[in-house]
Amino acid sequence: MLAACAALINDVSGLRDPTIADACARHGAGLVVMHTRAEPKVKAFPGYEDVIEDIREFLTERIELARSRGVADDKIVIDPGPDFAKTPEETVEMLRRLHELSDLEYPMLLALSRKDFVGALTGRRPAERLGGTLGAIAAVATEDDILRVHDVAVVADFLQVREALAGERASVPQLDPALRTEGGAG
Repeated sequence: MLAACAALINDVSGLRDPTIADACARHGAGLVVMHTRAEPKVKAFPGYEDVIEDIREFLTERIELARSRGVADDKIVIDPGPDFAKTPEETVEMLRRLHELSDLEYPMLLALSRKDFVGALTGRRPAERLGGTLGAIAAVATEDDILRVHDVAVVADFLQVREALAGERASVPQLDPALRTEGGAG
């Protein structure tokens, strides 16, 4: 993949294989280091005394590993791993306390789209979790976060409206008359 000019590797294994960091360093690619205490593709829930502290310790250790293998600081992205080796309750607690990880000072990837915690809260199947996904993004995502989502256009619309209402847009354009009705007739 890196030979094909991939710019970023999203390692959902939690850097279990350090040669992934070697490859990223060799090719100058970014590396997403995700928190998980389970093997890839395994649903396991180890339980945490303090989920945020576990995430902090794990990510700090893995960041140091990536750096020791040559990955530059500006190429590292962290992911707290919502639902990865976490129950829905642990994921919700982690997201409520996400701000406590800001001192790690790395860009954060948030993969909140269609997650199990959204399904547990809403009682909906993955394809029906857009509303819950938007609620999660509204509650925890900042303008500095990187979002991984399934419904890209809808989330982009949501973020544009949120930015405008938060005063983060310089101006609001006039509505194109063709967009006033469903058929396109003004």
